[in-house]
Amino acid sequence: MTTTKIFVGAGSGEGKTQGMYRGGLFLRNPGEGEWKALANGLPEKVEVRTIAVHPQDSNILFVGTQDGPYRSIDGGTRWEKLNFPDKNAVIWTMSVHPTKPNIVYAGAAPVVVYRSEDGGDNWKRLPAAKSPAHCERGGFDTRTIRITVDPSRPDDLYVAIEVSGVIRSSDAGETFTDVSQTLIDLAHNNKHLQSNVGGRHCGHCEGMLDSHALAISAAAPGTPFLALRMGIFKSEDRGAHWHDINVGRYSPLTYCRDVIVSPHNPRTMYAALSAAAFSTDGSLYRSDDLAQTWQRIDHGVKAESTVMSIAAHPTDPARFYSCTRSGQVIGTEDGGASWQDYRLPQGVQDVYAVACI
Repeated sequence: MTTTKIFVGAGSGEGKTQGMYRGGLFLRNPGEGEWKALANGLPEKVEVRTIAVHPQDSNILFVGTQDGPYRSIDGGTRWEKLNFPDKNAVIWTMSVHPTKPNIVYAGAAPVVVYRSEDGGDNWKRLPAAKSPAHCERGGFDTRTIRITVDPSRPDDLYVAIEVSGVIRSSDAGETFTDVSQTLIDLAHNNKHLQSNVGGRHCGHCEGMLDSHALAISAAAPGTPFLALRMGIFKSEDRGAHWHDINVGRYSPLTYCRDVIVSPHNPRTMYAALSAAAFSTDGSLYRSDDLAQTWQRIDHGVKAESTVMSIAAHPTDPARFYSCTRSGQVIGTEDGGASWQDYRLPQGVQDVYAVACI
């Protein structure tokens, strides 16, 4: 039996906490040993904000850093800096195409999208991918926070922007359309969806433009699911119109930082729900009917801060992991019958990403 590896990416803090924490890429095996900081080929004092696992070969991994993207082809033992056009790009998201695995996307802050057509060896900047600037703010680089391809429409590419909504491409990234208007309308017309905690000029629409994650299931073509500050939203017409799935019917916490589709069942989805961007509470939920109903799955453990990222094991459906902002990794190895809390090393408190192979 192959040993499971858990990877976690962390930064050194931002804003008032910049430089206060220990960033890096960390590895451990569940149930044994300690966390190990990975360094072979990565830059000194690396900050990792995203981890992507190749969908067909889990020995191939990508991480986004403050020094551009890096790749490993041996399960994370060694890393190489990729031939990237912008040497100082801060990469916030990376995504391997689900049906064309030689295509890899990377997104940066300020908003830029890059595409590789040779597995990461070479990259092209996609000039049409720009922030629609609905909710810009001085002093905060609006982020390309998630890039998701519809597996049933391989040229349909959705980009979630923190904080400025969603853009979509129908030609693999050559052109883009802003598909945020319904999100803005929902804020205007529904008081419970109005939020502005960042002082941005977009007023009470800010919460509905605070995108965090996008997921699309092969069981629902043309139907992206969007994780926002205000909950989880769904479009049945490729982003033209969005509506609230009302996850608050099942959870008292609705701030959603991540939503994913199970690699084992296209009707199963997972969501990370918390109280706020910086909070002392978080939870994990599962849906077995494409987000129509949800149930809480984490039991016997307590997330002590916002759950930032979730990861289902690519080959073992019993294994599932999550990470919290302040340095917990909460996971199960037995399909949710029991849960473990794997604390990251002291000083790691700006955590963004978790992955497992």
